[in-house]
Amino acid sequence: MLFIADIVGQPGRRAVKELVPRLRQQHGLHVVVANGENAAGGSGITPRTAEEIFAAGVDIITCGDHLWDQKEVAGLLENERRFVRPLNYPAGAPGQGSTLFHTPGLPPLAVLNLQGRTFMPPLENPFHVALAEVERLRRTTKLIFLDFHAEATSEKVALARMLAGSVSAIVGTHTHVQTADEQILPGGTAFLCDGGFTGPHESVIGREIEPIVRRFMTNLPQKFEVAKGRVLLQGAVIDIDDETGRARAIQRVSEPL
Repeated sequence: MLFIADIVGQPGRRAVKELVPRLRQQHGLHVVVANGENAAGGSGITPRTAEEIFAAGVDIITCGDHLWDQKEVAGLLENERRFVRPLNYPAGAPGQGSTLFHTPGLPPLAVLNLQGRTFMPPLENPFHVALAEVERLRRTTKLIFLDFHAEATSEKVALARMLAGSVSAIVGTHTHVQTADEQILPGGTAFLCDGGFTGPHESVIGREIEPIVRRFMTNLPQKFEVAKGRVLLQGAVIDIDDETGRARAIQRVSEPL
């Protein structure tokens, strides 16, 4: 499988459209999962941008703390089984926190999305929610992928250590800075603390540089436009044994457009 980290704006969507077909062939991919929480103008996601991402070859889209930035997201939450939002919203919130992707001839892949709480908007405790949901999903499949959308590296590592051996892979998102700690944890769980982001890297985590610098220097409001230069598709390719659900390998991806 390929996981594509946070798609940022039109440059990120263009990278997915142009690079995913080649990456599918190059790595013999069965499934592509992408975090799309910044896909619409750099903040949030809409049915139109989601459909563009699906048409480019992405099978499942995950989200994060920018879930509600576009009012049109309601259509995705209500109608799209290929779209998941963080599971640890309170009961009764629209949408789903996990879904199953079916590939002919293979067991289904469960895709689970959680959001951290450290330096993040308060949601239910992801550790408790993760344990209950993984136990439920394992009654159906051993193939479980988790996008943990969180700020603190300690929170991501701790969740991965807690779930080691019970899920196939965990990749962190949200910071937009790719880490170099890819590994297979005891029990066969692939882990990468942060997959980075897919979009313009001649930037400050995807946005034009000068307004961000001015904001830090003056504390005055600025308009943070999506940048344009040096577009990369980032994330990870993960090889999972379809019988045991254990990861065999994880490889970081940072592919220039």
